[in-house]
Amino acid sequence: MPDSTDTGLQISDRLWLPYDEFQFIAIRAQGPGGQHVNKVSSAVQLRFDIRASSLPDGYKERLLKLKDRRLAKNGCLLIRAERFRSQERNKADALERLRQIILDANRDLRPRKATRPTRASRLRRLESKTRRGKLKTLRSKVDPI
Repeated sequence: MPDSTDTGLQISDRLWLPYDEFQFIAIRAQGPGGQHVNKVSSAVQLRFDIRASSLPDGYKERLLKLKDRRLAKNGCLLIRAERFRSQERNKADALERLRQIILDANRDLRPRKATRPTRASRLRRLESKTRRGKLKTLRSKVDPI
């Protein structure tokens, strides 16, 4: 979480985001909570506008292409954190999850190399299909002679 010397969220060695790009909204957490449940808003919703952020354009493009239900059509990423009882720890958790989303979206995935099944695996597959077929024919009704 931010302190007096910290100016932003460290994403990688060369990339960080200033804290003023994040919008935190305190909300009530779900589930049981005892006597305090209707008085304390300890859960946090982090709103991060990808288009308006200072991220490099490549990062923005990959983040906006994500198939994620937390990504709104207007380009805002909404992260709800309610794992901890304190609001500060939930804020830190939301920031860490955002950091991980950004890192995962920008990891280069190697293209899949097409492979073919081996001859032995094809034979095993055909033998198992034959065995299952025979077993099923044995289950059928017997015709009286």
